[in-house]
Amino acid sequence: MVWQRAWRASLGNLPVCDHSPLKQKMAAECGKLHLMQKSILPFHYLPGRRQDLLLLCDHASCAIPEQYAGLGLSETDRSRHIAWDPGAEGVTRELAMRLDCPAFLGGVSRLLADLNRAPDAPELILEESDGSLVPGNLGLSDLDRERRIAEWHSPYHRAIERHLHTRLREGWRPIVLSIHSFNPELHGRARPWPVGLLWKYREPWLDTLFQQLRQQGLEVGDNQPYDGHVMMGYSLERHAIPNGLRHLLVEVRNDGLATQGGQREWAQKLHAALDVAGFFTP
Repeated sequence: MVWQRAWRASLGNLPVCDHSPLKQKMAAECGKLHLMQKSILPFHYLPGRRQDLLLLCDHASCAIPEQYAGLGLSETDRSRHIAWDPGAEGVTRELAMRLDCPAFLGGVSRLLADLNRAPDAPELILEESDGSLVPGNLGLSDLDRERRIAEWHSPYHRAIERHLHTRLREGWRPIVLSIHSFNPELHGRARPWPVGLLWKYREPWLDTLFQQLRQQGLEVGDNQPYDGHVMMGYSLERHAIPNGLRHLLVEVRNDGLATQGGQREWAQKLHAALDVAGFFTP
């Protein structure tokens, strides 16, 4: 359909960063595109007709509003995986289109305020991440911290809360799918899984989902690269779990998301596997 082609074209190529000069250049260009935005919003909402599903992409953007002077970081650091989840936005948009469901996309860099951390969490605003100091976060006053929460963190979560409250009041039980990406290595350790599924409560559909992805020839991380028992993330812990809503956090390794084609391919793989596993039909 024409509108689907236009949607896909609007995604553009969302490059990621690795250690090759070409990929670093691509990532820097991506960062500059976000940084040049005249008006940066705390989040973006994608509407959809299906009200029984909701997609979240906490770390969709590496944008840093002008008043923060890039947090004192180089262009390279502002576009590294420390600042966002490269490629996750494209996967989320493609999935939202395929499923015709709503989605919330974070609008700012996780280094400004991590939308997937609680307001009182020490990791909400990092002074250092994967070997890079963040000068604009050093010695942040309590007042400045509260301002960041009020301007960039709270609006995203209030909007999700309102959306789910409305759906629940209408009798829906939305399934919540959170999309992230991860770096192929961290702290010198390789992360071999092309994709990982994070869960806190084991349900029957999860075994089928693992099976479906492995049948595609994929090595699937089971609570990898993070353990969902201890690190499920604030967004699902706040919005899905307390409401008893079916949920899942998917982590895709970002070297597979360097192009629009890669993002589209991963959205297709996830859509097919989740559908066969019965994730969308509780």
